[in-house]
Amino acid sequence: MTAEEIQTSIEKLETMLRTSQFEEAKSLSMDLLLLDEVHFDKYSLSQIYTILGRICRNQSQFVEAINYYGLSIKLNEELGNKQGIAINLGNIGYAYSCLSDFPKAIEYQEQALLLNQELQSQIGIANNLGNIGIVYHSISDYPKALEYYKRTLAINEQLTNKQGLATNVGLLGNVYLELGDYKKALEYYQEAIALNEEIGNKRGIAMNLGNSGNAYNLLSDYEQALHCYEQALQINEEIGSQEGIASNVANMGVVYKKQQNATKALEFYNRALTIQKELGDNAGIAINLGNIGRLYLELNDYTTALQMLKNSYEIAIDIGSKTIQKDCLEAFAIVYEYQENYKDAYINFKQHIQLKEEIQSDETKKKAELFDQQRKIEEDEKTRQLKLARFQEQEKLLHTILPISIADRILKQEPFIADHFDSVSVLFLDIVGFTALSSLAPPKHIVFMLDTIFTKADEIIETFGLEKIKTIGDGYLAVANVTKSLEHHQRATSLAALELVKQLKEFSFFIPTELGDSSWSKGMKDLEIRIGLHTGEVVAGIIGKNKFTYDLWGDAVNVASRMESNSEPWKVHISEQFAKSIENYPEFALIPRGEITIKGKGTMNTFWLEKRK
Repeated sequence: MTAEEIQTSIEKLETMLRTSQFEEAKSLSMDLLLLDEVHFDKYSLSQIYTILGRICRNQSQFVEAINYYGLSIKLNEELGNKQGIAINLGNIGYAYSCLSDFPKAIEYQEQALLLNQELQSQIGIANNLGNIGIVYHSISDYPKALEYYKRTLAINEQLTNKQGLATNVGLLGNVYLELGDYKKALEYYQEAIALNEEIGNKRGIAMNLGNSGNAYNLLSDYEQALHCYEQALQINEEIGSQEGIASNVANMGVVYKKQQNATKALEFYNRALTIQKELGDNAGIAINLGNIGRLYLELNDYTTALQMLKNSYEIAIDIGSKTIQKDCLEAFAIVYEYQENYKDAYINFKQHIQLKEEIQSDETKKKAELFDQQRKIEEDEKTRQLKLARFQEQEKLLHTILPISIADRILKQEPFIADHFDSVSVLFLDIVGFTALSSLAPPKHIVFMLDTIFTKADEIIETFGLEKIKTIGDGYLAVANVTKSLEHHQRATSLAALELVKQLKEFSFFIPTELGDSSWSKGMKDLEIRIGLHTGEVVAGIIGKNKFTYDLWGDAVNVASRMESNSEPWKVHISEQFAKSIENYPEFALIPRGEITIKGKGTMNTFWLEKRK
């Protein structure tokens, strides 16, 4: 199988996931894992492991999902693919939230969040914040959940990420449903439906229609609830989502029961039950058998009611659901009471009460655990915010001392930064006679003068797209077409050099009185500069691990330095090679200087660069 065929199969797997074909997707994934070609292609293998994790997650096999995500992370670490690592860290966090291990869920989401912030992946950041919101939702901290959902919403609105927006808006609806504000929930569900319609996400439309049905059900608007469930059912049937179909059908059964339409209720309960058996959804089967049993109880068919309830109770014991067992025991007691079997009625009712007390005790314990988890989550959140603040300060500092693109590569922990550039322009500027001046002036005055002149130089070279590399004493080095691409860089460098001469020649400054007596400067000659330019190839990179610097090496740098040192005040001295690179630009005048001896280079033909009058 070729690499292209493997990627086509992976795209097919993505389609299967979107249409809930989980078993088919798992079978194809396992077939792909048998291929040697896949194991030699680490990137494709990592994608398949991630997909297997998502399949297991959708089938509620969360431990298996975490294992697959972990395998994908290991491969992405070998590949140096930080984006793949971040995605799977977030996936693991989501799986842990499904396992109700909320501290671990937050831990992994925060790891993913820090990595996405480093990668400046706004979509990744939005996903992580949304998943943290889901954790707070799960522990019933609705204000905190709303805060995270709204932060996620703001990012997705900025990105115009309609898929993310649709998810966020639906989640906000769920929070308001939990808070009992059903009308507000409906507003968000309708907005989510509209967004999902725009992007053609039928699964999202069906989910929010089903949630709308739940809201109308709680508002006792049964006709509208049924209408929403029917619409959701139609879409789920179209996309083949058996899980969605079972949910919609069961909910319709609940509504029909509330409307006292026992025939319809039974029909829909049985339809849901058939699907749940096909899916192997034991919890759903137990719930529906209990619903059917209670419906027969209302119909006075005690024999059938008992049989259904016993089936439900047995499954509930197998899966360890105390809540379903409790409800069944209560129904048993009612049936036996109607049958005037008071002894069994008493026994079952007593067991019902005991189990209810156990559940309440479990709930109390769970609430205490959730409280402890919430405190830990809040402490972790403070730690994360502190780490983020430090990272942002580090980023800001690096951006002030290094070219932005180089600073970003350091922040991404690129181990060794070294680049070769075929064609750059190098500019050297020097202040004439400044070394002698520095022995006369106080230190504060020297630093003030240099800072004032070089700050002005910074403004000028940035205007023309050049990048300052460093200052060396009273020398100033800038370059074009290195850290950022610059078309016609020799022209831009020429214009920058001429502008430096023009503006610095007219530039004047006064030493502030608060820096001390400046009478020494009365006899000082006006400061002068000289500039040298050359073009050619260079090597650039970072030197040092702690007090690192970004620097350039190569003949282009050496020749530009020699052009500057052999220049004259207020003149731009250029090599013959540089002159040839700009000879066709009409705005420049190239004045031959003739041949001069350049240290380390011998005789060179050079030019003065002037602006054409």
